[in-house]
Amino acid sequence: MTGFYRFGKVVCNIFCAIAFRIEVYGAENLPQEGGFILASNHVTELDPVLLGIKVNRQLNFMAKVELFKNKLFGALITALGAFPVSRGTGDTSAIDKAIDTVEKGNVLAIFPEGTRSKDGELRRFKSGTIVVAEKTGADIIPTGIYIKDFQKGLRFRSKIIVRYGKLIPNEALRLDVENPATIKKASNLVRDAVAQLLEESK
Repeated sequence: MTGFYRFGKVVCNIFCAIAFRIEVYGAENLPQEGGFILASNHVTELDPVLLGIKVNRQLNFMAKVELFKNKLFGALITALGAFPVSRGTGDTSAIDKAIDTVEKGNVLAIFPEGTRSKDGELRRFKSGTIVVAEKTGADIIPTGIYIKDFQKGLRFRSKIIVRYGKLIPNEALRLDVENPATIKKASNLVRDAVAQLLEESK
């Protein structure tokens, strides 16, 4: 964890503690060493901050390339572990960066839906998460971010529940590079785990 990331984490945690009512469960499921993938649903622009509240390691995120167009903001989020991805274009450079992140023993946080859910409902998971898992042999921690009364929007003192699920071992994904259908099955397995965490938070 870099010094700048540590500083940003402290600032963000103080802000969140004042602005919202946050409950976090399952932090004991988070590996303390080695590379792994943190796969979460995506409901607000604050999700990267919410995911990192109880993670004692630096998170590395894919972020839409548009966020990097402002050089100052781009430099800021880069320092906080983000790297760009061009959505909907099959951006292989972002996948390569994600693979490299995990192979170096770091934490990759990813939103498999690919974009925020505007109604709070869990969307279909894209294959990127499973591709990275297949290439790296990484395990996956499913995570659910639940916002009470989401339809009213994220407001001051909104209740937010972040729930880290039990680790899904890579071998449980049953991936077969010769059979693309296993990618879809594995994606659904992770999605079901996230859906269960959200259901437990209601």
